[in-house]
Amino acid sequence: MMEPPILAPVGKPKGKLDLFWDRNWKWFVPALFATGLLVATCFGALILSALKFSGAYTGALERAKASPAVIADLGSPIKAGFFVMGNVNTSGASGRAQLAIPISGPKGAATIFVDASQALGVWHFDRVIVQMAPTGERIDLSDGQGKPYKPPDDKPEPQSPVTQ
Repeated sequence: MMEPPILAPVGKPKGKLDLFWDRNWKWFVPALFATGLLVATCFGALILSALKFSGAYTGALERAKASPAVIADLGSPIKAGFFVMGNVNTSGASGRAQLAIPISGPKGAATIFVDASQALGVWHFDRVIVQMAPTGERIDLSDGQGKPYKPPDDKPEPQSPVTQ
């Protein structure tokens, strides 16, 4: 009697890449995910550090720390929060910045809103407003005096009648 022929396996033969994936997928997939997460975290930290080392950030923070009105509301020491929001664009000796900087002290928390421009290498603070978190009270530090902020009025000033 004759023996049945031995059949060759059906399908494509496994190559080196297929064998590698079959053996190593259980550690390779989590390692790839962790590497992606690490790259994204480093990129975010790079952006945050670029904002925090700008002259607009440091100047606005120093104004808030030196303001008696802000110290009275938040207490001392005043510390900056971690997440700064906004943008800083510079080109040579000129630039523009719009930032929201969270700060806190022993008595509470607030946010510094900054609108600044850079000309000839010097930052000019067009608007620096500190808004207290719980009350919403605003302190204008644009001129460094700590006055309460009043939004600009769109109505023209009333003029007194001229009498002769």
